[in-house]
Amino acid sequence: MTTFFGATAVLALALGLAFALAPSDGFETEIFIAAPPETVWALLTDPVEHQGWSPNIHHVEGHFVEGDRVGLTMGTPSGGRITFHPEILVADPGRQLRWLGRLGLPGIFDGEHYFLLSAENGGTLLIQGERFHGVLLWVMDVHQFREAFESANAGLKARAETVAGQRMQGAG
Repeated sequence: MTTFFGATAVLALALGLAFALAPSDGFETEIFIAAPPETVWALLTDPVEHQGWSPNIHHVEGHFVEGDRVGLTMGTPSGGRITFHPEILVADPGRQLRWLGRLGLPGIFDGEHYFLLSAENGGTLLIQGERFHGVLLWVMDVHQFREAFESANAGLKARAETVAGQRMQGAG
């Protein structure tokens, strides 16, 4: 019986240390979009449009409103799909969209995803990034997601520039 309690205490200590010392990692991508931040924001936060420009997101449920949760069904690097319900931390129109997603319980695999928009040279500088934290980072390379972010950036750029061009033609 003493051996069981001793082993349980060692396991609990090991798990506690793994969570307390869990690594963090992350990266950012950026792209210039020849469209105003308002256009980019509208596409970024419209659930139907989001699916149209992002090759990685297959379905969006809900609205990007601070304090709410949205349902995101995304492709994984291995070709599968995953649905999660991140909490919207910041929804500042034309400037910043930030959410916190988790895989299971806090500390296993948490990701704070963000889009930063700034007006620049008549268009928008978009920075998309994510900070990851959790015990799964001991065995996972989050940089595998960089290509998906860059593809989404390119898709958003193409769609926003098309929409902005159509608006210019309609105004002229």
